[in-house]
Amino acid sequence: MKNSKKVFILTEAFLAGLVMIVAFAMFQEKIGEERGKISVIIRNSDDNQWAAFKYGLRMAAQDYQMEIFVVSTGGTLSAEEEKEAIEHEIDNGADAVILQPVSGADTEDMLKRLRNRVPIVLVESLTERGEQISGLPAVKPDNLAMGNALAEELLKDYNGKMRGKTLGLISGDEGVAAERRKGFHTALEGEGARVLWTISGLSAEDGESTLEMQEKVDFVIALDDDSLTAAGKAASANDLHGALVYGIGNSTEAAYYLDTGFARCLVVPDEFDVGYQSVKEVTECLGRFLREPEEQMVSFTVLRRDTLFLKENQEILFTMSQ
Repeated sequence: MKNSKKVFILTEAFLAGLVMIVAFAMFQEKIGEERGKISVIIRNSDDNQWAAFKYGLRMAAQDYQMEIFVVSTGGTLSAEEEKEAIEHEIDNGADAVILQPVSGADTEDMLKRLRNRVPIVLVESLTERGEQISGLPAVKPDNLAMGNALAEELLKDYNGKMRGKTLGLISGDEGVAAERRKGFHTALEGEGARVLWTISGLSAEDGESTLEMQEKVDFVIALDDDSLTAAGKAASANDLHGALVYGIGNSTEAAYYLDTGFARCLVVPDEFDVGYQSVKEVTECLGRFLREPEEQMVSFTVLRRDTLFLKENQEILFTMSQ
């Protein structure tokens, strides 16, 4: 009697395991047959600075047989609008979401709740106000290292002789700029240069007039693409009072100002890889049982006017123009 009961329990356990295996196999087969849908929510989605990122999305979508939908957004996006956009995409069949987080009192908690429904990967772990979103994976450039590299290029140009030199720092928002600024300051510490002014929240529309009104400095340091473009435009109109521009950017406009000599140095984050790796991460989560997205740091490239069109830089220029 005891042996019969034991056999019955083992048989039931075997059948239950078999059902799970069959269900998992059917799930995998469904994933293989259907193109999964990934929704992408970023601020100002039509801006040229996203060209390389969106090209990376498209290339990864082809490689992994996924469907990509970039939600149309303006230059600003509130936490409530972002929440509504995410929920709308999930309700309309999104299997995963790639997201640029925005500031909000409960943004982090909201994202953690929604990731229980679909995989979520961030394209930056900081909001536009510099708030850290922890506990969710991000695919992003090393902002500290980029700020550091920018300062090192400046030091290299002047053989480290920066005593008495003056600088102005500009950024579009306080998000990634805070880390880039920290990296920049760390590399310049003890070199004798002085930062006379710092502008955050510079817009592409009023950037030129804002910069023209600032105190004269030797260098203008732009910490993001919009700021670099604004500084390049102001330099081309001779509104920077002779200041030289060094910056971080990833658009064709940024490359143009480098090529025409209105920017001396350009640090370019690999936004193509941000897009590609984001799709790769969420796709692998959909295709693997209990697999969670992982944090990733992508590389960057330092460009100069005389190296802009070298063979090794052609790929990054190509992705910026797509």
